[in-house]
Amino acid sequence: MRRLMNISLVIASVVSVVLMTSTISLAQKLPKKIYIQAQAMGTSTQMGRSASVTLIIEQLSTDEERAGLIEAFQQKGNEGLVNALSKMHSKGRMSVTGTLGYDVAYIKTFQQPDGSTVLRMVTDRPLRFGEVWSDSRSSDYNVSAIEITISKDKKKKTGTLYPAVELKMNKENQLELNLFQNPWKLVNIMKR
Repeated sequence: MRRLMNISLVIASVVSVVLMTSTISLAQKLPKKIYIQAQAMGTSTQMGRSASVTLIIEQLSTDEERAGLIEAFQQKGNEGLVNALSKMHSKGRMSVTGTLGYDVAYIKTFQQPDGSTVLRMVTDRPLRFGEVWSDSRSSDYNVSAIEITISKDKKKKTGTLYPAVELKMNKENQLELNLFQNPWKLVNIMKR
């Protein structure tokens, strides 16, 4: 009798996990992949340099995932955020000219009062062998982020690529981006 009760508890647990995962994945999955291509133009010390950026968005992150990332950052700072991002399921891919590309862990859209849409993507940045081996300062900047604004007039699209970022709280208890390199301006943004 006790064994039968244990088996039924296990079955109930498995069924509830399957139901929860299928509900969550249905809420996130986009009906069709979104492809975004842009040209990244260097600013300040990278002036004159450019690279092509391709983004493939398959899913959008949920509010629960966003809350989880905020909680991880509040508990352990940038390290907690990176650990949480590395455990998240991929929502899409990002590739920059000259790289193989990598998975993007967090993708979220935000509707603005003026009718424009802001698309934010954050992921743990894959560290190159040389960075890890030499324990260079760049290995502390292990987050990459992109923000794209699509205005109501579909022809006006702006964006910024932050290739190597470390997040910190400043003395006023506000979130601050510490950049290893200057941000790259995204131009000629095409959404397909």
